[in-house]
Amino acid sequence: MENLFNMFKKSLLTLILFTTLLQAEFDYTIQNTNFTLSQKDIYNYDRLRLDLGYSNENYFYKLIADGVNYIGKNYINSNEFSLKKLLKSDTPFKTQTSFYTYNDGSIYAKIYRLYGGYEDEKNHIILGLQNITMGVGRLWTPTNLFNPKNIYAIEADEVFGVMALSYTRYLNDTSKITITSSIKEDKTLKYAARYKAFLDYLDLGLDFIYSDNTKMIGYELEGNLADTGIEVRSEGAYITSKLDSNNEDIDFFQGIIGADYGFVNGINIVIEGLYSTKKFKYQEIYANINSDILGNLTYSNFYAGATLSYAFNIFLDASLLYIESFNDKNTRFVSPTLTYTLNDYNTFMLGALIQSAKDESEFALFKNNRYYFNYKFSF
Repeated sequence: MENLFNMFKKSLLTLILFTTLLQAEFDYTIQNTNFTLSQKDIYNYDRLRLDLGYSNENYFYKLIADGVNYIGKNYINSNEFSLKKLLKSDTPFKTQTSFYTYNDGSIYAKIYRLYGGYEDEKNHIILGLQNITMGVGRLWTPTNLFNPKNIYAIEADEVFGVMALSYTRYLNDTSKITITSSIKEDKTLKYAARYKAFLDYLDLGLDFIYSDNTKMIGYELEGNLADTGIEVRSEGAYITSKLDSNNEDIDFFQGIIGADYGFVNGINIVIEGLYSTKKFKYQEIYANINSDILGNLTYSNFYAGATLSYAFNIFLDASLLYIESFNDKNTRFVSPTLTYTLNDYNTFMLGALIQSAKDESEFALFKNNRYYFNYKFSF
């Protein structure tokens, strides 16, 4: 296993050196994302991101690195921040530094993405720290056991990278197969295979994932409902996994069904429901924070969600996310946002993460609503 890990590192280094030595096209973006948040107390979160890319003919290379800073004495001493510091990528090497605390702040740096690859009409290969995409869900993707997004976070799509080799073969114009092998922190391997095809009126996908602790077989369906313009989709996963907390095997099914539609007046709506045959307590989820299936450990058996978005003009957009958790005590999560795009370089956003919950219900665990102002500058 050590030899395989060394092969991963040597192959990535060779690919990076090879692509940079070519007469490559170079591009870069510097982006600063700043959040001022109110959650009982006011604190500030700032991320400076450097995005570098090389490309030459069929070869490409990407590096995304972040410097992250939190300011707020009460927040950096809170239980929430202590939990945040425990979260890390499941990779055989560290992708971020330790948190350095100073006065009323805490700062660290991380590598967000680092990969190289090759692409032509029939083949697409990526090696390195990357995002593995699986599933067709807009709110939930139960088939994605690599890096699923967190819809309850301010930046739901900001997910840890996976150290992996991913190869896609385009079989024809309407079908492809993707094979992935990733290496985890304990230097064990996780394998995945995905077949996607367009069949008459819908896209069909079959997914398989295997590791020492987890097995999954899943499906994806997506298509237009009788030429109405309504896009319907479904995704499901049958999962068998060994939990870290008790070393016991569990098996359960988790699936989604949803639809979205764009109206001529600029309103777009997405609805989606998630069903799980098994639910988990907060203590179980916390004890399995490093599990392969952390993103599938839900508090409830059934959720319903919807997003509504509207563009007032080319500068101003509004959206609303609503999620209802159906449990012994129903609870809900609401996130409205208002976005003003000044130009290609400056974006401003007002938003909130609001929990409406009774004692001992799911969102009551997050006792304080969160309100934020976000300013994003890039060049």
